Amino acid sequence: MKRVSKIYSDSDASLDILKGKKIVVLGYGSQGRAWALNLRDSGLDVTVALERQGNSWKTAEQDGFKPKFTKEAVRDADVIIFLIPDMVQRTVWLESVKPYMKDGADLVFAHGFNIHYKLIEPPSNSDVYMVAPKGPGPIVRDYFVRGGGVPSLIAVYQNVSGKAKEKALAIAKGIGSTRPGVIETTFKEETETDLFGEQVILVGGIMELMKSAFETLVSQGYQPEVAYFETINEMKMIVDLIYEKGLSGMLRAVSDTAKYGGMTVGKRIINEDVRKRMLEALDRIRNGEFASEWIEEYNKGMKTVINGLNEIDNSQEEKVGRQLRELTQKGRPK
Repeated sequence: MKRVSKIYSDSDASLDILKGKKIVVLGYGSQGRAWALNLRDSGLDVTVALERQGNSWKTAEQDGFKPKFTKEAVRDADVIIFLIPDMVQRTVWLESVKPYMKDGADLVFAHGFNIHYKLIEPPSNSDVYMVAPKGPGPIVRDYFVRGGGVPSLIAVYQNVSGKAKEKALAIAKGIGSTRPGVIETTFKEETETDLFGEQVILVGGIMELMKSAFETLVSQGYQPEVAYFETINEMKMIVDLIYEKGLSGMLRAVSDTAKYGGMTVGKRIINEDVRKRMLEALDRIRNGEFASEWIEEYNKGMKTVINGLNEIDNSQEEKVGRQLRELTQKGRPK
């Protein structure tokens, strides 16, 4: 039997190892703001570092920080946390961090992409570790404020001090993740599973499945509004049930007709051919083909992403959805 992962909790982590350390958070977007506020509220010394004086700078000031430009902030930083977009990290690293950082400063990441694919090659004398919350930044902040936390993964890439894991757990504790629990992984595992999940289910797979189901019903003469409710709108309710009660709990909550139909037809839709293509997608992630393709796409201006968003914005399901979302919002309890 495969061993069950150890779950690290509050009692396994201590903030003491970070007390007195100068922590610099690069970026003040979704995750950056949540981490900076949570770490500060946990009693740690946090500075927000930004490349320019824009809206993020103003927001950081409104939240009580005194932001600095990246080059200045990293000079005396003991811990540098990368919370800027994946595709910006390499440029910021080469231009604003690497030439100015203090010798031996820790490098911390929330996603392994840049380290795993060697876009950033860290100094040999720096601890390099990761804390990856399994939720968006606003939720990381909201749960923390309410006394909870979002679970995280931690990983160590370089352990020069011999205490990199302790520091990763301390960061996780500082943002609230040890309250529900933390699981140890590797940069490789986190990166590859994260990309795979996004592509085949969380963003790509589920979106295409819903779109295809909607278009199938509409093409057969069913009302677009009815099709939208059945194939897209109700997805939230099903996912909420799974989130709260698991797959078996969801099945017990739906009708017997839904159970039987789902169990028999679902396997015909998501069949061995689909699983084969999932493995192909995973292979492209593992061998670096997807990363190379994405880097090239980003450098060319992300035309595929821009055109794809425009296409979805103008699709029938989105036009119908915009109208029906008003109805669902009205029905939500206050």
